[in-house]
Amino acid sequence: MNLSVFYGILIPFLGTSLGAACVFFMKHDMSERLSRILTGFAAGVMVAASIWSLLIPAMDQSEEMGKFAFVPAVAGFWGGILFLLLLDHIIPHLHRYSVSAEGPKSRLQRTTMMVLAVTLHNIPEGMAVGVVYAGYLAGNAKITVAAAMALSIGIAIQNFPEGAIISMPLRAEGMKVSKAFAGGVLSGIVEPVGAMLTILAAGYIVPALPYLLSFAAGAMIYVVVEELIPEMSQGEHSDLGTIFFAVGFTVMMSLDVALG
Repeated sequence: MNLSVFYGILIPFLGTSLGAACVFFMKHDMSERLSRILTGFAAGVMVAASIWSLLIPAMDQSEEMGKFAFVPAVAGFWGGILFLLLLDHIIPHLHRYSVSAEGPKSRLQRTTMMVLAVTLHNIPEGMAVGVVYAGYLAGNAKITVAAAMALSIGIAIQNFPEGAIISMPLRAEGMKVSKAFAGGVLSGIVEPVGAMLTILAAGYIVPALPYLLSFAAGAMIYVVVEELIPEMSQGEHSDLGTIFFAVGFTVMMSLDVALG
């Protein structure tokens, strides 16, 4: 594995870790206004990444199918949606503004379930990075190292607020600063692990690349619609969430086009 791939895998995790480190500098829990801004931004980045970095390349990969080039993208997209729907129902987790936990009944602590909620967000992101780099390493001419790096940087940017969104509430729940930071960091560890496993299985993945690219897109869109958009829209300051959704979308779109 060359260094550009190694760094590309770690960059999103670094974004989560830097965001989690906010707990060392901010004495109080994150304000509702700031939370809306960061959640909206993260949602915008994820939607743009799903389109430009995953769904469009998936259809480009299938161009030999002519007018049916959309079929692998549609099939993979729905696979990702259903996969996250399954995880949503079998893993107990708690969102920041939720009163009760989702998933099966559990005796896990609130803080643990909050970490699991963000971990669910990060699973499709790790898969997306891994699939794109697997395609690049296999010599796929339609996936350049710059395009793969654009996806890594974009996900790292949106991981920064996610790291803060998990570590700050953990601190507000009474957890020690060091443990709150560790919780934020651990929520992102699934990304490099998932990306590495995907790359190791590259020989099996490349033939199904269009399906897997769109699978990751479907999983990310599920997270956005099911969790991030409701969180950024409820209560006051919902317009801020919408504005920063557009900001995040624009940043990721620009990154992908400029670097891809």
